[in-house]
Amino acid sequence: VQLQASGGGLVQPGGSLRLSCAAAESIYSFNTMGWYRQAPGKQREWVARFTSGGDTMYADSVKGRFTISGDTAKNTVDLQMDSLDPQDTAVYYCYANRLGTVYWGQGTLVTVSS
Repeated sequence: VQLQASGGGLVQPGGSLRLSCAAAESIYSFNTMGWYRQAPGKQREWVARFTSGGDTMYADSVKGRFTISGDTAKNTVDLQMDSLDPQDTAVYYCYANRLGTVYWGQGTLVTVSS
C-alpha cells in the first residue's frame, strides 16, 4: 500500500493549508484513513480520521478548525486546516487502516510562523 502525503509548507498564524494523502487504490478499500502529527520534542498525536462509511472524527485540539474529507475521484483524503496556530507546527503523517493493519505515508512539514 502506497500513501503519498503532500501540501505542507510555511504559513502565517491564522492562515490555511490543505494537506492531501493520495492512495494508489480506492480510499474505500480501507476501514479508516486519517492524519497524525508530531511536533518537535513531542509524541505523535492523532489529528483526524475519515471512515469508509463517510464518518469523520477530530482531536479536540483541531475541532472546528480542521476538516477531513475523501475524494473518490482522486483517491485522496484531504485535511483542510484553517485558523492555523503556531502550536499546529508539526510533521503531519497520513495513515490508512485496513482490518487492523496500519500503513503510513511519509510526513509533510507544516510550519506556522510569522
